[in-house]
Amino acid sequence: MILPIIAYGDPVLRKKGEDIPQDYPELAKLVSDMFDTMYNAHGVGLAAPQVGLAVRLFIVDTAPFGEDDELSEEEQKQLSTFKKAFINPVILKEEGEEWGFNEGCLSIPEVREDVYRHEKITIEYFDENFNKHTDVYDGLIARVIQHEYDHIEGILFTDRISSLKKRLINKKLQNIMEGKTRPDYKMKFIAKKGR
Repeated sequence: MILPIIAYGDPVLRKKGEDIPQDYPELAKLVSDMFDTMYNAHGVGLAAPQVGLAVRLFIVDTAPFGEDDELSEEEQKQLSTFKKAFINPVILKEEGEEWGFNEGCLSIPEVREDVYRHEKITIEYFDENFNKHTDVYDGLIARVIQHEYDHIEGILFTDRISSLKKRLINKKLQNIMEGKTRPDYKMKFIAKKGR
């Protein structure tokens, strides 16, 4: 089922997510609905706060990046097959050079900015069957994970850009909060002022 994506300005996007218990109701359905929602919006990651739930869950499928001809065959193959759910994740380590990449967010449509993140992470998490993993990722996979991890910490990519760039996109952000944007996927905007 395709869920509405919560738009910038909603307080749920600023909440630190709570851990998910093993008996969380209909967890498998939630994960499946999140994948449906993400694919419908042509995203590569989606966090639970973006569908209105302040819990520590996000999903990633980097397959669209696997079509980038500028990457090596090995990178393309790795990206085109990487699909995972991360439950109660904890990033244990971020290392390597910080590098810039033009990021966007389904909750902040039509806004893209260069964001600098570490090239390599070590993350501990549970999969949807509550098996525990500790994995190391780098490159674009690490970046997508860091972006989604920020969501469950109440952080948005716009928090990681300069104050000048924030001022330059302020009107766009205001328009999103007021529902004056029309992406080609279902969104839920916070109440419009004066109505």
